[in-house]
Amino acid sequence: MSKELSTIAKNIKRYRNKLGISQDKLSKLAGVTLHTLTKIESGATPDPRIETVSRIAKGLGVGVDDLIQK
Repeated sequence: MSKELSTIAKNIKRYRNKLGISQDKLSKLAGVTLHTLTKIESGATPDPRIETVSRIAKGLGVGVDDLIQK
């Protein structure tokens, strides 16, 4: 398994940091568990479900495309 983070993980972290919010805050805004968000950002879940990505995008105030594109 590659140790490189997925594009989705990198983009979530970039947008989250841009907003200055914690993983905990984003998990609440997105309606996903902190555990799920942490696993996605760390690369433990490299290919999350589209429903989860959609919720996270909404929590970040961006489109799904913003999270999946390089």
